[in-house]
Amino acid sequence: MNNGGAEAAVAPVGGPQPLEWKFSQVFGERTAGEEIQEVDIISAIEFNRTGDHLATGDRGGRVVLFERTDTQDHVGHQRDLEKMDYPINRHPMFRYKTEFQSHEPEFDYLKSLEIEEKINKIRWCQSANGALSLLSANDKTIKFWKVQEKKVKKVCSMNVDSTKAMGNGPIVGSGISTSSRQYIANGGCTSNDFSFPTGGFPSLHLPVVVTSHETNLMARCRRIYGHAHDYHINSISNNSDGETFISADDLRINLWNLEISSQSFNIVDVKPANMEDLTEVITSAEFHPTHCNMLAYSSSKGSIRLIDMRQSALCDRHTKLFVEQEAPGSRSFFTDIIASISDIKFAKDGRHMLSRDYLTLKLWDINMDSGPVKTFQVHEYLRPKLCDLYENDSIFDKFECCLSGDGLRVATGSYSNLFRVFGCSEGSKEATTLEASKTPMRRHGLTSSRPLRSLGSPSGAVRRGKGADNAALDANGNSFDFATKLLHLAWHPTENSLACAASNSLYMYYA
Repeated sequence: MNNGGAEAAVAPVGGPQPLEWKFSQVFGERTAGEEIQEVDIISAIEFNRTGDHLATGDRGGRVVLFERTDTQDHVGHQRDLEKMDYPINRHPMFRYKTEFQSHEPEFDYLKSLEIEEKINKIRWCQSANGALSLLSANDKTIKFWKVQEKKVKKVCSMNVDSTKAMGNGPIVGSGISTSSRQYIANGGCTSNDFSFPTGGFPSLHLPVVVTSHETNLMARCRRIYGHAHDYHINSISNNSDGETFISADDLRINLWNLEISSQSFNIVDVKPANMEDLTEVITSAEFHPTHCNMLAYSSSKGSIRLIDMRQSALCDRHTKLFVEQEAPGSRSFFTDIIASISDIKFAKDGRHMLSRDYLTLKLWDINMDSGPVKTFQVHEYLRPKLCDLYENDSIFDKFECCLSGDGLRVATGSYSNLFRVFGCSEGSKEATTLEASKTPMRRHGLTSSRPLRSLGSPSGAVRRGKGADNAALDANGNSFDFATKLLHLAWHPTENSLACAASNSLYMYYA
């Protein structure tokens, strides 16, 4: 990946040196033998634009927010070091901020369908007036949340002496019977037992001094964008204009205005007139980071379409199609399944895209649709076990991918709670395998330069009907457990820091 002569001049030959990753912190760490509740498993993770806040969503419909603390706690210390010309050795540190229940389980009575509360995607929106704004989505509904601090005010001083009896106590009490009261024109009442004092009520209890004692974080749902998707929502993406966003399900992409929840515009529709003619579905969609009129979406057949919303109201024609050509004689029963793209991400520069299918990561140049500029082998060792993986549904696992802010590296998850980091600059051979634990470098790096093998016919290579083995061996002999998988991860937008979700635990690493 060539990012221009300026970077090439400072980067060493063969690209930057591989990073040395270190454990930073963990939230929700599991103890040995601890039973994990299904609702606690993390299902979405996202940094905001500045990297000062991190949000996670889980299968229980909750959104948990974390805030960065090292920049706040060390501002003064940092200035002192800068004056003394000392290097600043600091890595991102986060702390728990707040959490709220975003979605609840529902039931669609018209379709007799249960709607899970699981959070599928979280996307941060532009902040305003010190409030944090984000979108969260489950299978059917998107919600716009605003989280801000509210000061709790308490009365500290009254206009009366607390030691004296309250003169207005017996007056407004219920001791006066209704029958003895005489009502007057202005809505008040008099009675035989009471006459209005000449000087008014000197002991009327009124607050004089109100102070703010503490600050609470309040999460408010400002808008609900619902009833627009017949199929499960797999993506939401904010536009660079700060006003609109898209939501995508299997067959349609809708365009929303953040301020309007009552209507959306259908901009992509791949539903055929006859559902029997359906050959592919939409798997992921994302706006271009700088061009508000452009977006890309991937499909289950391994293609990515770049569309321009200026061409027509319904973007049924793409401007570019990115798909890798199959090698002759390599097609098998599993070809379309493993080609399905589970996630796409634009690089910060908007020039490159990253896609993740079951076996590989692919880096694309949006100006070159003849094929990917680089392919990273993630699960090459699984080719002989595709039949087993199909039988236990692991072949349908949807792994996410991410890019570093400088565009020099990419990352994605794997089995046994492993994740992999690759260097994507020109000539880089970086390929690091890490484990989501306190000792991330326990696993050795995998070989990424092995040639792509032909799929061939899997029927003679595996035993059908006896179930899938629970482990496989990689190129270096490391065993992998398919029961544990790292599907969700995010790269800090400005620093070499990764957040990884392993089951119900959130692990943070830096380099």
